[in-house]
Amino acid sequence: MVTKEFRQLRRDRRTLAMMIVLPVLLLVVFGYAASFNVHEIPTVVVGPGASRAAASLRPPFDVTRVDAGADESAARSDIAHGRAVVALVTRPGTGLSVLLDGTQLFSAQAAQSALARTGALGASAHVTILYNPRLKTSWIMVPGLAGLILAFVGTVITSLGVVRERQAGTLEQLAVMPLRPWDVIIGKIIPYFLVAAADLTAIVVIGRLLFGVPFAGNVGVFALGAMLFLLVTLGMGVLISTVSQNQGQAIQLALMTLLPQILLSGLIFPLSSMAAGVRWISYVLPLTYFVRLSRAVMLKGTSITGLWQPLVLLALLGVAVLGLAVLRFRRDLAPGGGDGDEEPAVRESVTA
Repeated sequence: MVTKEFRQLRRDRRTLAMMIVLPVLLLVVFGYAASFNVHEIPTVVVGPGASRAAASLRPPFDVTRVDAGADESAARSDIAHGRAVVALVTRPGTGLSVLLDGTQLFSAQAAQSALARTGALGASAHVTILYNPRLKTSWIMVPGLAGLILAFVGTVITSLGVVRERQAGTLEQLAVMPLRPWDVIIGKIIPYFLVAAADLTAIVVIGRLLFGVPFAGNVGVFALGAMLFLLVTLGMGVLISTVSQNQGQAIQLALMTLLPQILLSGLIFPLSSMAAGVRWISYVLPLTYFVRLSRAVMLKGTSITGLWQPLVLLALLGVAVLGLAVLRFRRDLAPGGGDGDEEPAVRESVTA
């Protein structure tokens, strides 16, 4: 029996990979990414004494811009658009203001500690925390958890729904129906899309009622970002279903795609605390861009012009993932091949 189990385990490559590769992967990821220690804080310094104030700053402050001709409105704009977490505003004489981005919880806390520890700016510096004045964790987590719920529904539930067709033997029936692969995929994902949209609405409403999380931005911009993100996750769910033979395999693969997004998207651990060798992975994860977008809309009230980058990247990821899912699904629906123009005629003859 022991020999038989080892042979069976050797044939099940997915389970073997989960047992051997996943623990090593978790160790590496947690070792480099699971850290709340912020080593770099993007900082801008503006005003007449900008050069002198910038020279007094030490790590973890990373001065990205020094502009003696800019004022507080320019500093606030940099923080609002995510170009800086800390802004120093100098004024004639000894006046000095420090602006912190409260949506970057751990970076703001690290900046407060560094300022208090070093005392480089003097005791007269006035510190203002924007967008999250009390640095509440719930204000940061609720927008991110909304994305996590969408990722769970889109990836895990969708993949199980399609695999269920394969296990029930009804997937072959779709091949003889007058439906193209796009028709089948759209029909499959629309119910999950509506369920995920209802979940998202519930999360936002409950977050506002229970935790007082503000919604300062435009609902349409938030809905657009959520729709693009959902298309990516739903495409991933369909893609996983095309390479899974049963629901157990689908759950394994879905969890393997969700775990990096939870750890590396900035949902829990700040991106600035991750090592460069791990941080690049976050830039190919869709949840990274939705977390950024949802926090910007809900807490900062950022307009669509300030969020064009995450919106465009989510759209590109959606096109790539859905396109690949259609190609894989086309092979399942038409194993014998043939181009798309001949499929309706073939299906009609089979039906007849």
